[in-house]
Amino acid sequence: MENDTPVDDGQTDDAATETPATEPQDEAAKLAEQLAAVQQDLLYARAETQNVRRRAEKEVADAHAYAATKFARDILSVADNLGRALAALSDEQRADEAIKPLITGLEATERELLGVFERNGITRIAAIGLPLDPNQHQAMLEIPSSDAEPGTIVQEMQAGYVMKDRLLRPAMVAVAKAG
Repeated sequence: MENDTPVDDGQTDDAATETPATEPQDEAAKLAEQLAAVQQDLLYARAETQNVRRRAEKEVADAHAYAATKFARDILSVADNLGRALAALSDEQRADEAIKPLITGLEATERELLGVFERNGITRIAAIGLPLDPNQHQAMLEIPSSDAEPGTIVQEMQAGYVMKDRLLRPAMVAVAKAG
């Protein structure tokens, strides 16, 4: 007859009891790690999507704000020529009644053009009496001067312009040097 009572030989069946208990724990830990990695990847993907969206919105805003940049650069020469034409008129010519209407029309055209520039954010760069700023001024020559500090702009050959915060054309200037 056999004895049904378990025999205690001093060894416990730890391997049998640990394997089923630790496998679910290991599996749960692995799943938790995978979940954390997926959540982290999702956060990175969301952040990247927001960055792409912001860049696209900025590009669209810049395209709207600066769409006329090429046209504005081209029209600057028209403003220069109109200004030169008005500056070339002598006092006798301005007093001549025969061409007074023409001069009045040219002056009105210049005012209108400058108004259009202003409405579109195109402004003239200040130059005379300021220190040379290589971001806004292009030094064409140096003039010996005892009245101005070296590096100060003493003459403007061509006006410079900016459109909002972008340089359209640098001012071409003469800079004082120690005399």
